[in-house]
Amino acid sequence: MLNISQEKLNMKVDLSGYKSAQRVFHHRHYKWFNRILLGFSLLLLIILFLPWTQTVSGKGNVTTLSPEHRPQTIQSPIPGRIEKWYVQEGDFVKKGDTILHISEVTNQYFDPLLVERTGEQITAKSGSVESYRGKVGALGDQINAIKSERSLKIQQANNKLQQAGLKVKSDSIDLEAAATNLQIARTQLDRTVQLQSEGLKALPDVEQARLKFQETQARYISAQNRLLASENEVINAGIEINRIQAEYNDKISKTESDMFTAQSSQFDAEAQVSKLENDFTNYSIRNQFYYILAPQDGFINRALRAGIGENFKEGERLVGIMPSNFQLAVETFVRPLDVPLLHRGEKVRVQFDGWPAIVFSGWENLSFGTYGAKVVAVENFISDNGLYRVLLAPDPEDHPWPKDVRIGSGVRTLALLEEVPIWYEIWRNLNGFPPNYYQPAQAATVK
Repeated sequence: MLNISQEKLNMKVDLSGYKSAQRVFHHRHYKWFNRILLGFSLLLLIILFLPWTQTVSGKGNVTTLSPEHRPQTIQSPIPGRIEKWYVQEGDFVKKGDTILHISEVTNQYFDPLLVERTGEQITAKSGSVESYRGKVGALGDQINAIKSERSLKIQQANNKLQQAGLKVKSDSIDLEAAATNLQIARTQLDRTVQLQSEGLKALPDVEQARLKFQETQARYISAQNRLLASENEVINAGIEINRIQAEYNDKISKTESDMFTAQSSQFDAEAQVSKLENDFTNYSIRNQFYYILAPQDGFINRALRAGIGENFKEGERLVGIMPSNFQLAVETFVRPLDVPLLHRGEKVRVQFDGWPAIVFSGWENLSFGTYGAKVVAVENFISDNGLYRVLLAPDPEDHPWPKDVRIGSGVRTLALLEEVPIWYEIWRNLNGFPPNYYQPAQAATVK
């Protein structure tokens, strides 16, 4: 009662005569209540000192451990038009199976015999290269022949020069002999004239000596002429050598010019052959792109471009495929505050959407329906949702994950950290402190 009124009924009315009042106001009930309250307090005190495993929670979805096993789309490296579909959504395909056939939409590739005609052009240009190569070889042989002929001609001219030189020496000797004879004839003439004046020689003797002197003088002049002719022959032989060298150098230069022109044409033809071979390879590979093939075994998820005759650009997504052979993983997202607490190899509990689970955060031995996982990678850059991505793989020491889990389904994760008393965990949450920061034993060893 509130005792607001001045008239107190408990002072005027005796309630002890009623059974209900006797049961309520009996002192024995206070005694049991105190015992229960004391027992509850002791139990609460004991619970506060029980161990509690700190956790870092996160949400994510199921994915695959290897990037090549994740759902992918198939693109066409060339623009085209859809001609025929060979699969339907949900079909299973093996690696290399044909998914659809496309046709060309670029006008420079419309020719169905483009590859064959390019091959014919390569053959023709290759023949041209061989022709130019043969011409270069022939001109090279011609140059060698001209050089050989020049060498012979120069050697012949040198022989003539040497002969002319020897003839000059011979004529010089003859000139010296003629000069000596001329000197002797002059001396004899002078002596005969003197003797005739003294009366010792007759006049015919003088005339005969004068005749001999004139003949000797004529032979001397003839020897001089022969020497001059020989010297002219030496000069002419030298000039002939220079003329031969100039003539054959001109021939060699002209032939080399023709050879270089042929080589230039050969190199140009070889460049055209190389370009045509490149085009031939590109056309051959492009023909293979007309059939879109499955890159790996999997299921056709969805046709992103439908219909027949629909055009598309290069690199545009055509169809989605889900690989059939994969290893499940989980990508979960945690707060930046909790990222320093996660390390590779740490154990994590995973709860899949659609699988019933009873989770006691902090008492994992009492949880039911969760599966074990290990941290495989922790991203170093924040995601678009403001959280950090953590990749988890199945724990081989725990129960295997359900086989019917689909990629993309949601999950909840609990990363197990240190064990602390419950009172500490309550105090930490009331104050908004993060879980205890620590380094695992293997990380400390590495450092």
